[in-house]
Amino acid sequence: MTTPTLDDIRQQVTQALAEDLGGSADASQDITANLISADTQATATIITREDCIVCGMEWVKAAFSLIDESIEVNILIDDGQQAKADDVLVSLAGPARGILTAERTALNFLQTLSATATVSHYYASILAPYPTKILDTRKTLPGLRLAQKYAVACGGGKNHRIGLFDAFLIKENHIFACDSIEKAVATAKQNHPDKPVEVEVENLQELKEALEAGADIIMLDNFSNDQIRSAVDITKGQSKLEVSGNITDERLQSLGKLGVDFISSGALTKNVMAVDLSLRVAMKD
Repeated sequence: MTTPTLDDIRQQVTQALAEDLGGSADASQDITANLISADTQATATIITREDCIVCGMEWVKAAFSLIDESIEVNILIDDGQQAKADDVLVSLAGPARGILTAERTALNFLQTLSATATVSHYYASILAPYPTKILDTRKTLPGLRLAQKYAVACGGGKNHRIGLFDAFLIKENHIFACDSIEKAVATAKQNHPDKPVEVEVENLQELKEALEAGADIIMLDNFSNDQIRSAVDITKGQSKLEVSGNITDERLQSLGKLGVDFISSGALTKNVMAVDLSLRVAMKD
């Protein structure tokens, strides 16, 4: 699982708060919250209006603590757990100003990461009867790469490479620039023998070339199910096989039956619809 550090999380949340507060995480810049007396105390709850897999609680805690460390944050449903519509996810107590200032930032992270976790859980549950694993991609929201990959893992998915530094993924343009699959793979293994080498192929001939070159993983790009069956027969376990392109929830089950190792889908991170959350506040006497 790709897990951001607490420093990573606080940096992300600080940047998000700064967007709301004129360039820095300075709660005094919230001119609307400042209509409320500084002495006013409040309680609040964050609820979900729909079923979801929860993810993002460290971001929630960071949002409120960066605004006012005296705000008490009680997490009621942890990351990776399932919540039903109208469940209370978080309870809060502290200065009303601080709760309202941090509200939107906290909800933005929680609704987005919970959405990613929920979609990942749905895809992973379809593949649960099969050895095939669902993978994420690099199609993440800018600045949220580690956060969304963490959310994928919370939902039961697996992480692909983190970026351009930790594994090779040799695609059509790389192959063209290197003259051949053989040369690209050989150079990759020479430059970084400790890094896995994956090659994206568009037909069975390229699959054979990638196998002969010694690719560790071969990505079958936009292959039909019949082509995938042929690829599994040709490969015979010599390399891991990954399917990518035209991945829909309707197709997942049929792909799981074909014997490939991985299915990667950008939909886990780029097509998600934020979970519907709400924060409800009550003022203390």
